Amino acid sequence: MTNPLLTRHLLPPHSQIKAEHIEPAIDNLLANNRKKVEELVNMSSERSWENLIQPLEEIDDIQNQAWSPVSHMNAVVNTDAIRTAYNNCLPKLSEYATERGQNKALFKAYKALSESEIYSRLEIAQKKIIDNTLRDFRLSGIELPEKGKVKYGNIQKRLAELGSKYSDNVLDATQAWNKLIENKQELRGLPDSALDLSRQTAEQRGEEGYMLTLDLPCYQPLITYCENRELRKEIYEAYSTRASDKGPHAGKWDNTALIKEILNLRIELAKLLGYDNYAEFSLATKMATSTEQVLSFLNDLAEKSYPIAQEEYAEICEFARADDAVTDLAAWDIGFYSERLRLHKYNISEEELRPYFPVKVVLNGMFEVVKRLYDIEVTQTSGWDVWHPDVKCYEITKAGKVVAGFFMDLYARQGKRGGAWMDTCRIRRIQQNGELQLPVAYITCNLTTPIGDRPALFTHDEVITLFHEFGHGLHHMLTKVDYADVSGINGVVWDAVELPSQFLENWCWQPEALEFISGHYKTGESLPSAMLEKMLAAKTFGAARQMVRQLEFGLFDFKLHMETGGRQDVDVQQILDQVREQVSVISVPEFNRFQNGFSHIFSGGYAAGYYSYKWAEVLSADAFSKFQKEGIFNRQTGEKFLRTVLEQGGARDPMDLFVEFMGREPEVDALLRQEGIKP
Repeated sequence: MTNPLLTRHLLPPHSQIKAEHIEPAIDNLLANNRKKVEELVNMSSERSWENLIQPLEEIDDIQNQAWSPVSHMNAVVNTDAIRTAYNNCLPKLSEYATERGQNKALFKAYKALSESEIYSRLEIAQKKIIDNTLRDFRLSGIELPEKGKVKYGNIQKRLAELGSKYSDNVLDATQAWNKLIENKQELRGLPDSALDLSRQTAEQRGEEGYMLTLDLPCYQPLITYCENRELRKEIYEAYSTRASDKGPHAGKWDNTALIKEILNLRIELAKLLGYDNYAEFSLATKMATSTEQVLSFLNDLAEKSYPIAQEEYAEICEFARADDAVTDLAAWDIGFYSERLRLHKYNISEEELRPYFPVKVVLNGMFEVVKRLYDIEVTQTSGWDVWHPDVKCYEITKAGKVVAGFFMDLYARQGKRGGAWMDTCRIRRIQQNGELQLPVAYITCNLTTPIGDRPALFTHDEVITLFHEFGHGLHHMLTKVDYADVSGINGVVWDAVELPSQFLENWCWQPEALEFISGHYKTGESLPSAMLEKMLAAKTFGAARQMVRQLEFGLFDFKLHMETGGRQDVDVQQILDQVREQVSVISVPEFNRFQNGFSHIFSGGYAAGYYSYKWAEVLSADAFSKFQKEGIFNRQTGEKFLRTVLEQGGARDPMDLFVEFMGREPEVDALLRQEGIKP
């Protein structure tokens, strides 16, 4: 039987990939890779790019072309069989990565090349790859004694297993909870779109009535609009206790022990490599230069935002007392009364906007935005092998030439991990045969689904999410770098990688762009000027509360990973409570177990790096200020951003790129002004 993962394809044959293909393919590829590495380090000729790094890049790309679709399918069409095969491969991949990172002969080969005359003649991107690899050798424990190397490898292998198990638990806990409502009156206040979705979900599961789930397109409207306070509390408790010792499935998929083991292993890993804590280890590959700089950055934003957030919260409490005589606002009431207050002040709601953001209009509008900015065309294509009928495929052309492509999977469904993300499918690189491999991206969201014959209608927040992920996609797809390790998002330091995504969000608020991003699904009418004015007036409503909420996440993550007390001393709940006392304006109930579902830092690569969202938001707000001055569709400004940021990938230092674009270093005040926190 032919294994599709062991055959070279222009694009992955998703429909042909079965669970039984996964482990044999990875075993085969890793065996071949080990043999190739051994051949390369034993050759006698002088080290060069062509005889050392290019062959390594080739085998890495072959491995990536097999593993990328497997990893993706595990997230978007998860089954027990795929999950088992995926998890079985993780320790094998981790072990191989550790071997590579601790291969002394390979390290010496890179070092010899870096000190040779050949190095001076290489391109900037090639030098960057060599420098990064030498740094990564040291971070992989190349200088450790043999006993230490074994320990390092065992830690990394175990961390890979724990991260996957954590993610599986969150997915299982999310999908295990549902509630069938037969009496529509219990859902009073819920908009028609949410009612239609829950009714369709019930029908798909062979039930009559309204099926509630913890998927965001169901959870968010219910916690925001449902007048039934007890039902709001019930779904809030189910959502905030996922994968924990509390809530409706208490203990069944509990991540508490996994969190403790992950943190202890990270402390052990950092100390093994000579760092005081894991936060210091994390910053070795980031834009920020010290833990003090990160904490100062977060605390400064908190100090400026917290008083405004307190005022916003006090206004909600006062409104709730006047509106419903509610004096004891609970966590499950905040979204409900916040939305009521927003409606009272601005006479506009997300549900009123939803009919003006049908999927086709939003996508075409988003593609028009990037066409005007970067002179690129995005067109839907067919014939690509997909994993689900909802998936659409697109090509990007510039000057009449195809430069990239992407898969887009927009809607929430059973067996699909929550959240939204962009991942790499193919990486732009010059192959050994001299041909250019074009970049291809996976763009994944969990947005509101179509209902019956009606198209998917998005909230404005969902439109922003889509723009965010497409911004990541453009960073990957518009690169001009020809070497895989710094092509697209590869090699971009973590606290700068959110710049292109957050930057593109800005066009969701521009009247000139909203003329074609919006269009009523029945009439085609763009967002009326009266509604647009209300939406823009309400833009910064609750912005300070949202700011301190994100700062809560960032400070919790960073302080958690600065703990140095040893293997058993990390009290996760205590650290979270202390951070909340510092920056949160909302009291959460004792049963809340946010940390047990915080996949970003325990299974998603953001450990000691969640601050990067705010860090990059400063960069994006400041960069967008240039467009505000020169015109939001100014072609010269767009081309400059394309040339200095998107095309450069990870080949150059992000601060140098930012300075080249703006002519100066970033200013924090740009973000505070954008959020309405500072005039």
